[in-house]
Amino acid sequence: MLPPRLGKIGVYLPVYLQSADPDCNPATTAGLLVTGDQQGVTNALVSIGVSPPSYYSTTYPGVADVAAVAQVTRNLSKFGTAQLDQYPGRVMVYLDHAATTPMHPAAIEAMTAVLGTVGNASSLHTTGRAARRRLEESRELIAEKLGARPSEVIFTAGGTESDNLALKGIYWARRDADQSRRRIVTTEVEHHAVLDSVNWLVEHEGAEVTQLPTAADGSVSAAALREVLQAHDDVALVSVMWANNEVGTVMPTAELAAVAAEFGVPMHSDAVQAVGQLPVDFDASGLSAMSITAHKFGGPPAVGALLLRRDVACVPVLHGGGQERDIRSGTPDVAGAVGMATAVRIAVDGVEANSERLRALRDRLVDGVLAQIDEVHLNGAGDPLRLPGNAHFTFRGCEGDALLMLLDANGIECSTGSACTAGVAQPSHVLIAMGADPASARGSLRLSLGHTSVDADVDAVLEVLPGAVARARRAALASAGASR
Repeated sequence: MLPPRLGKIGVYLPVYLQSADPDCNPATTAGLLVTGDQQGVTNALVSIGVSPPSYYSTTYPGVADVAAVAQVTRNLSKFGTAQLDQYPGRVMVYLDHAATTPMHPAAIEAMTAVLGTVGNASSLHTTGRAARRRLEESRELIAEKLGARPSEVIFTAGGTESDNLALKGIYWARRDADQSRRRIVTTEVEHHAVLDSVNWLVEHEGAEVTQLPTAADGSVSAAALREVLQAHDDVALVSVMWANNEVGTVMPTAELAAVAAEFGVPMHSDAVQAVGQLPVDFDASGLSAMSITAHKFGGPPAVGALLLRRDVACVPVLHGGGQERDIRSGTPDVAGAVGMATAVRIAVDGVEANSERLRALRDRLVDGVLAQIDEVHLNGAGDPLRLPGNAHFTFRGCEGDALLMLLDANGIECSTGSACTAGVAQPSHVLIAMGADPASARGSLRLSLGHTSVDADVDAVLEVLPGAVARARRAALASAGASR
């Protein structure tokens, strides 16, 4: 059987085809749509009597011609393997969904349709009102799917901006109301969007920081938070991520928020990794603020939201037009909001089935790696306190970056950790906080599955990874010997 997704065209089609036509074989279909050879695909369609699609996008080919592609699949027996083989392409297995995941084709379609329109959502004329309607419908859909009120959804340019807005805005509001409130309680394993925002407040605004102790699996406890809040009456806010972006550990968010509420302290959570893999209900969580970003659950990049309760004061970081409750000024990205709302709907409606499927793939991947490779350790918590799509390993005697490049050369795309710090020659701050030594922390690898992942991806990794690890270890030994 051909690999499930090859090259540029096939990457977005398999899941879409499965939902659009249950008779399709998405693996074979993606094998047909391999290299971006637009004319070749058109010729293939014509050869079985299917009219060529009227629309091809060089960026997102095939999105508007699902019916035609489905027809190709149903009639694939008329081709034969030889004809399929004339569409060569480099096989790439994408296992870096925690960094970004492919857009859902439905989100692409919805967003593309809006990109062809004109109208500023702040304008009062007809096209402006139409843009405003699309924006508010998107806001309402996101709120419905994430357990929030529409007025609590503040559109931003992504997770990093949402984190900055929450940390700085809530801190400033709380400090301005009571000058003694200068303490931020957080963890050592946060994304750098939170850590760097906190550090900026320390350096420029006189904030003080208390970090909750991190367990060996990357988690923090509600009991530890209670101890901190009992010891300090100057806390401006608490910020603890919903799920860790590197090792996949899921935090006890509702328990932490309940403790914070007992002491009258607002709590923010970076939930960027949670949406689409875990049930997320903003109201039920008890959080005061929550950051999300679309490109982690099948939406477009550079659009996100801060979910902020109406009774939580937040000083704006950006000033200008007073949009988004006067908390986030700027002309809203209507197309991005529409794409994000569509992706939220798909991700949340399918979260149970998707999580179950990802968990099965991940467990098979983890079992295979641990069985085939010596001196390897799985980092993070076990089920149910682990993201379904996360597998994070430490390979003793390896440099993570070297292993990453060896895998990439063999068609496996993954990461050594957070994409926001990838390429920086330093050990993972998350693993260090969990008690790892610097050498081990540099030998880590994150394999993250997502909505387009299939069994063949796991097969490919298990075939390639043992040899890549052995080669990386030999290289590390040679390098160590040469440096003596």
